[in-house]
Amino acid sequence: MDGLLSTTVYAVTAIVCLITAIVIQRIFFKEVQRSASSKAVDGIKWFGWAIFIWGFGALLHLILVSIYGVQPTSRFIIYLGVVVSLLNSLCILLSLPSIEHAKKRSLVVRLVERFNQREFVIFFSGILVMIAFVFIATSYNNEAIHNTFIWLIDIPISLVVALSLLHELNKAFTSRNMRFMILPVLVLFALIIIAVTHRIIPKEMISGYMNSERWESIGAVTSVSFKFLFILLFSILLYSWKFLSEKEQQQTLTETIEKENQDLRKAYEQLVLANESHLDTIKTFKSELEGIRATSKIQLSDRQKEVLANLGVYGDRMSYGEIANAMHISLDGFQAHIHQIKKILNISGAGGKERLIAFAKANDIIRHASITPTA
Repeated sequence: MDGLLSTTVYAVTAIVCLITAIVIQRIFFKEVQRSASSKAVDGIKWFGWAIFIWGFGALLHLILVSIYGVQPTSRFIIYLGVVVSLLNSLCILLSLPSIEHAKKRSLVVRLVERFNQREFVIFFSGILVMIAFVFIATSYNNEAIHNTFIWLIDIPISLVVALSLLHELNKAFTSRNMRFMILPVLVLFALIIIAVTHRIIPKEMISGYMNSERWESIGAVTSVSFKFLFILLFSILLYSWKFLSEKEQQQTLTETIEKENQDLRKAYEQLVLANESHLDTIKTFKSELEGIRATSKIQLSDRQKEVLANLGVYGDRMSYGEIANAMHISLDGFQAHIHQIKKILNISGAGGKERLIAFAKANDIIRHASITPTA
């Protein structure tokens, strides 16, 4: 890209990407303070770094070309563009595991997850340094090698990253019932392919099909468009993740409240059962108390107490006649007292004697006994 068009593309890229990176940084710190999951926080961090690298690379290109007069077609600028693209690919790869969905991960993401972040950065950087050394050593002073050849360091990695990004974004949006987002995801993938193709095809090969200005315009539009669409899709993904996270938290809170309500209902039912049991016990106590009160209201004369006491003490082994004789009263008189006592105590039927004896003992009437059994 030459002249005004190139300057405009890099200026717009630098401004938009750097501002977006600052916004993402603020989101990152807020999520850290909110104690969000480590995977989500790492995803925001690496996504922010990917955007920052794009913006910083574009700004550096502007400074070198516009201020220091370095030619845009120089190999130093090409090498710089390759390094920026590789670093961006690394950050995107590290952000992919944070794209949450319940479906199977792609092979690339599973490979990234096998290492911790530090190990993967070392592994990725080591391989690229070796490959880059070979490319630089063979092309730096060799004019026969076209500049587009240098992009072959980055092209395979960019395609792998694009395919992995397509897979993860598609699965994520599908699992969140946002299938309509597959169209912009496919558009992003197509723009990346066009941008990659534009890098490796020399202008001389296109001259027979279209003029150079149109070819440069296609490269400029795709270069800016796929970056902006990438930012848009990740922003939508980020906020849909936050929305789902808040929804899951609300659902968890609802489930917790429902469980507490169930526990309270069980406790209430147990209290009701216990209360009913206590009420039954209270009714029994009231019934017994009423019996005691009824008993306390029974009024016996002193003579009747004496007769009942003697019966209570000696009734088990002496007959009515023997007790009457010991009291020096007639049998008829003794039985008349017994009859009156039964009427007062509401005792009738068989077993009257035993019930009188039991009443006398239970109510401490036997203390009024006045006879001594004969030897």
